[in-house]
Amino acid sequence: MSEQYDYDLIVIGAGSGGVRLARMSAQRGARVAVVESRYLGGTCVNVGCVPKKLFVYGSHMGEDFQDARGYGWTVPEDQLRFDWPTLVANKNTEIERLNGIYQRLLENAGVTIINGTAHIADEHRVMVGEQGYTAKHITVATGSWPVTPDVPGKECILSSNEMFYLPQLPRQAVVWGGGYIAVEFAGILAGLGVDTTLLYRGDLFLRGFDEDIRRFTASELPKKGVKLRFGVTIESVTETNGHYSVALSDGTTLDTGLVMAATGRRALVDGLGLEQLGVQLNPAGHVVVDQHFQTAVPSIFALGDVIGTPQLTPVALAQAMVLSRRLFGDGEGEMDYTCIPTAVFCQPNIGTVGLTEAEARESHGKLRIYRSEFKPMKHTMSGRDERSMMKLIVEDSTDRVLGAHMVGPDAGEIVQGLAVAMKCGATKAQFDSTLGIHPTSAEEFVTMREPVAP
Repeated sequence: MSEQYDYDLIVIGAGSGGVRLARMSAQRGARVAVVESRYLGGTCVNVGCVPKKLFVYGSHMGEDFQDARGYGWTVPEDQLRFDWPTLVANKNTEIERLNGIYQRLLENAGVTIINGTAHIADEHRVMVGEQGYTAKHITVATGSWPVTPDVPGKECILSSNEMFYLPQLPRQAVVWGGGYIAVEFAGILAGLGVDTTLLYRGDLFLRGFDEDIRRFTASELPKKGVKLRFGVTIESVTETNGHYSVALSDGTTLDTGLVMAATGRRALVDGLGLEQLGVQLNPAGHVVVDQHFQTAVPSIFALGDVIGTPQLTPVALAQAMVLSRRLFGDGEGEMDYTCIPTAVFCQPNIGTVGLTEAEARESHGKLRIYRSEFKPMKHTMSGRDERSMMKLIVEDSTDRVLGAHMVGPDAGEIVQGLAVAMKCGATKAQFDSTLGIHPTSAEEFVTMREPVAP
């Protein structure tokens, strides 16, 4: 460690990756400061995965009450009440609790928390307002921010950030986008009784996911009350007395009480001064780094959403562990981006790990495709028209499982375990020799015997 600087490391951004990097580096003996302009925990804790999952739970409760009738519970329809402000208030309480945990984690590790907006003045100096701080290493971990297309009436359109703090629910809503954020929020709103329409410019949403998963999800969401309109986009939004008229590219209009855009996110690098220092940004606006997260300026590093790798909290955490070890540990460590599992908390959930069928056909030889579709056991008595789908992609020559994909209740919980097996190179024969837990949906992954396609 060098006494030449105020700190050994200054981290800009106290999101998941920034906090992990700061804490682990401090525990290795480094003098560390974190600069944060908004809230501890970043997008995930405050306006991302954590409050979103709480909203998903809340929106699914109505179905649970309805399903209970098939199991002998009397749930009078006229006695069911939902109060949006209660959900928001309880969510806020939980987020404040998590903010406090992040603060204590940093303080207990000896990290200095600096509140304010950072500007990198030179390769070793960070300005926060009028105050300057020097460091041997600087890491940008500022994450990403929602992007709303520049259409007339843009000021009427909400992003996912504002959705977590709505004062009241509308009767109708339009969700614009085809990624996982759009699909999740459409499900949340519909589950809470909002008449919801999801618009997407392409012919099928969830680009990048397995084709069977995309099509199966498109067949299930309408059962949950989500109206899907593909091949259209928003041309303009007009507001009149708190209601909105949405003009679409096909010449039609929608009247609604809320318009939300989930049409992409950009790296949050505004005001940092990176390009003036020689830090390169790629055409998409992400910070360019090498395999060790170092930018073109040797003392400046970057990790997380801001560098354009998969925008997942566990990815940022893993990157932080690697970088901390390289800067203040034994100098070793590499980031492995293979077999990253992920989930989409639409209803029903999506869980996926490994290659899609299209990716596997491009990069491997002959395949065996296993697929199963069925009604979950719960709904044999609830009467609900909901189905699950599971899929395995197997390399024929090695028998290795290349991809596992699921749509159904608790898909994320199930696929997490499969990710461990696939990371270890599990084969289909090993899946087949594993005894299932009966009766569960998860056992289907170890009982699919006959391929449906070569």
